[in-house]
Formats: sequence, C-alpha cells, structure tokens
Amino acid sequence: MLYYVLFFLGIISLWWHWRARRRMKVTNLTGKYIFITGCDTGFGNMAAKVFDKKGFRVFASCLTETGAKELKAVTSKQLQTVLLDVRDSDSIKKVAARVKAEVQSEGLWGLVNNAGIMGISAPTDWLDIEHFREPIEVNLIGLINVTINMLPLIKKAKGRIVNVSSVGGRLAFSGGGYFASKFGVEGFNDSLRRDMKAFGVKVCCIQPGLFKTALSNPTKIMKEKEVIWNKLPPDIKMQYGEDYFQKDAAKKQKLSKMCLNEDISPVVQCMEHALTSLHPHAHYIVGQDAKLFWNPLSRMPAIIQDFLLLQNRVELAVSHAK
Repeated sequence: MLYYVLFFLGIISLWWHWRARRRMKVTNLTGKYIFITGCDTGFGNMAAKVFDKKGFRVFASCLTETGAKELKAVTSKQLQTVLLDVRDSDSIKKVAARVKAEVQSEGLWGLVNNAGIMGISAPTDWLDIEHFREPIEVNLIGLINVTINMLPLIKKAKGRIVNVSSVGGRLAFSGGGYFASKFGVEGFNDSLRRDMKAFGVKVCCIQPGLFKTALSNPTKIMKEKEVIWNKLPPDIKMQYGEDYFQKDAAKKQKLSKMCLNEDISPVVQCMEHALTSLHPHAHYIVGQDAKLFWNPLSRMPAIIQDFLLLQNRVELAVSHAK
C-alpha cells in the first residue's frame, strides 16, 4: 500500500514541477526585438498586435501594402512594418540588413516564421509540378531562407526561433504541396533545434490544427479545387465519377465544421510562451482537433491511419468497375 502512495505522490510531484517550469519567464524582455512573417492576416496579424502591446519592438512583415497600412494604423509607433515576399531572396537579404542596422549589437530576440499558404488541395493525379512548387517555395524554402538570413542576429541575442508548422506536418490527410512543405518544416525545425543548442538559441515548433483563418477558408479551398476539376481530362473524370466533386465537397464541409477552431488566440499564446518562457516546449500542439484526433492518429500504425482517413473519402467510380 505504501508503494502505491509513494508512486502517486511522485506523479503529483512531477506534475507540479512541470507546471512550475512552464510558468517560469525570462526577465527583462521589454524592448527586445522580434521579427514576425505573414502579418497581413491571421496568426501573424494577431501576434504583431499582442507583442506590440506587451512592449516588444516588433518588425511585422506583410506581403501587401494594404496589410501593412492596416496593421500600422492599429499599433504603436514602436512597431515597424516591412514588405516581404518570402519567395524573393533579394527582398529577404534587404530586410535582414535593415533589421541588423536597427538592432545593432543587441541582436534579435525572436523570429516567428509564420508566413504560409495552403496551395491547391486535391488528389495527386489532378496536379502538376507547379501546384506543388508554390506552397513548398513559401512554406518551406521561404522559411529556411528567412531563418538563415536572421540567424546571426538571433545567435547574438541568444534568442528564440518559432516555426509555425501544422498537424499537416505530422499527418498528410489530403493531396497537394501543403503537406509536403509542412513535413519539410518539421525536419528543418528539428535539425535546427539541435544545431543551435550550443549557441543558447532555443527553437520551437507550433503545430496548429484547423483554425479559422484566410489560409484555411474551406470555401476558397473548394473553389480552387473545382477549377482543377473542370480542367481535368475526360478519362480522369471518368475514373473518379461525374458526381465525385459534389460528394467530396459535402464530405469536406462536414469535416471542416467538426474540426474548425474559431478562436485563433491559442496559437498566439503558444508563440508568446515560446518567446518568453524560461523553458519553452520543443513542440506546441494547438487546437482541440489536433490534440484529440490528428496528433494521436499521427502516432498510430499506418493501417489504422489509412482506415480512418479513407472513411472521409468518396468512393471512386473506378472502384465499382473491379
């Protein structure tokens, strides 16, 4: 009996210690510089506003002038917006030089790689290489390029790098370049985290589930998919079935309603913890769908993953021809 009591107390002690470590914060962060990509809308936009209010000196990169102006209108004079397309290496180098001139010997405390696009989500045999290239260029190559150019400034400050990945970097549940790009982000993040330990730089990865943002707008995704469907050769349409698209749209809409997280603030809270905690997590899994379904499923055998994911697929016309 005593053994069980001691075991229970040990578990409670470990849990309490873990909770205490989670609450420990880095001191003297007010006025520190952080750089956030993808601030036009969504996670990046909210993060820029939140960190600005908390006293960080924020560089918020936006893809469009409209996004930059709207963000600047609702934030303090301390926040600086920069126009940046992460696919453009010359633009990244110029922005990095600007940041270096501003931070000087202090360095850059935080880099939040948030910029990303969904790209076309459709069966692989509907797509060509360009459909894969764009999300990989933005979500993976762009993220790596920004990181490489900002890395000397991060090392100088012994700061933090926060990479926004996705549960789609753990489990590919649809076709297209998005999932390939996010699996790449996971690999880059893990190798970078180990490379930077000796320099006192902490590297974290955020893995959101399905959140209500412009990137994951189901109506937009299905419209883009419909354009591809309408251009498919007759033989492929015949393999899938003429009513495939309508049935598939209905299933995807149902899944989206089940999984969609309306409030995006938990993702920003994870960014904040990664930037301010004395002991940040290596990975942050965010969203009820991610925690209760996608993440557990990603750890199961492939036969179970395939069985469950294929339940949400429409049976093809070619299946009836067997």
